Amino acid sequence: MRQTLDAGLPELGLDLPESARRTLCDFGAAVIKQNEVMNLTAITQPDQVAKLHLLDSLTVLCAADLRGKQVIDVGCGAGFPGVPLKIAEPSMELTLLDSLAKRMHWLEELLPQLGVQAQVVTARAEEYVRTCRERYDIVTSRAVARLNVLAELCLPYAKVGGVFLAMKGALADEEIDEARRGIAQLGGSIERVYEYPIQDAVHKVVVIRKQKPTPPKYPRAFAKIKKSPL
Repeated sequence: MRQTLDAGLPELGLDLPESARRTLCDFGAAVIKQNEVMNLTAITQPDQVAKLHLLDSLTVLCAADLRGKQVIDVGCGAGFPGVPLKIAEPSMELTLLDSLAKRMHWLEELLPQLGVQAQVVTARAEEYVRTCRERYDIVTSRAVARLNVLAELCLPYAKVGGVFLAMKGALADEEIDEARRGIAQLGGSIERVYEYPIQDAVHKVVVIRKQKPTPPKYPRAFAKIKKSPL
């Protein structure tokens, strides 16, 4: 895992200290171990975890400056991209948000052992936003939902002037096109799409700038979002 991580960082233009590289690999190893008893990921080979989880998460650092920023990772799953980002940029303040209690309890126990500080919240994205609407400088998500669904769940968390960074695969162009109108309704606009080659595939980070407050009626209940996406 370490060899793959070390080889991939220069390709992203990143140079992390030894301590961060070591902690990243410790986190990757912990994910692999926990996956034996909990469904965290289908990716279990150490070199693949380095490429498709650790390095993929770190592409966000190429798209935005996280130094000193308040960041929320919505639908964080096993902690990607939020935990690797916090390891690489400790000055950011991180909130991890997911609705699966067992997974979040595991992260809550693991992160202090790794020396990683983060607020771990077990809640649904469309509900937790009531407590912290438009509070965050940066919102990240690597969840599998389509972009028009993710935007409604994530953009309400971003401050005006902040950004939502949506992590997508090579075939995201159709999603991006279909989401433009809805993103505008939510107070945002697509500013740029970064592309990074990882594991012989193109990974994308869609940068969505929050230009004005999201109307209070958003986000809707998830059933409505899913049935009638913007």
